[in-house]
Amino acid sequence: MRADAVGVAVAQFAPTADKADNLRVIDELAAAASARGAAVVAFPEYASYFVDPFDASLAENAESLDGPFVTELTAIAARHGLVVTAGLVERGEAGRVRNAVVAVDAGGILAVSHKLHLYDAFGQRESDWVEPGAIGAPETFEVRGLTVALMTCYDLRFPEVARVLADAGAHVVLVAAEWVRGPLKEHHWRTLLHARAIENTLYVAGADHPPPLGVGASVVVDPQGVEIAGVGTASDVAVGFADVGTIERIRRVNPALALRRFDVAPR
Repeated sequence: MRADAVGVAVAQFAPTADKADNLRVIDELAAAASARGAAVVAFPEYASYFVDPFDASLAENAESLDGPFVTELTAIAARHGLVVTAGLVERGEAGRVRNAVVAVDAGGILAVSHKLHLYDAFGQRESDWVEPGAIGAPETFEVRGLTVALMTCYDLRFPEVARVLADAGAHVVLVAAEWVRGPLKEHHWRTLLHARAIENTLYVAGADHPPPLGVGASVVVDPQGVEIAGVGTASDVAVGFADVGTIERIRRVNPALALRRFDVAPR
């Protein structure tokens, strides 16, 4: 392992409607991530509050970016010397919420990402409860020389999202997910995580809910599409180590980003 390698952890757990218990589990898994050498740990989508199926309690339990969940997340980051990212049910408008992922360190919020593509697929209607994120310049943050960006669940199916993050200079993309189980869904999850890493020659780390609602299989994938760390179906943490030098070496051999002939434009 290179001396400048940075520990990137995926923390897999099943958030519930008990917000205090969600934070307790996040604290425990963050402690484990730190003990295993992580500098940044990614938690799943809807880490602050989750019910299945969605109901009016989603909006009732939504919080602002300066609310108790982010405040305690910041305290957890400070306690364990980590950058922590996690899904937040953020207050929205007209009875809907925002599906946000926040990144914090001991000093507070480093970046916020809102889900762009809502999960109106496979018989689900996320847009009934959630408003889509606005299209804008992605927010990134630095962790010991690595530029890190955020993405949420269904956005993984749209290669343009990861390409925009690569164009913003990301070395690592952290994907917060509640990847719903179903026929071939674990295959889709793994394939898409690998594809986004390979086509953008960067690291991708996906943190999911475990079964029975999620597929689990939270993993860290390197720029050649190799899984370097992962969790099966349990609530646990896995740490992979990322470094800029590996990305630079791979991009010298495979300069796909430099050779492409198309840019991404919003519609």
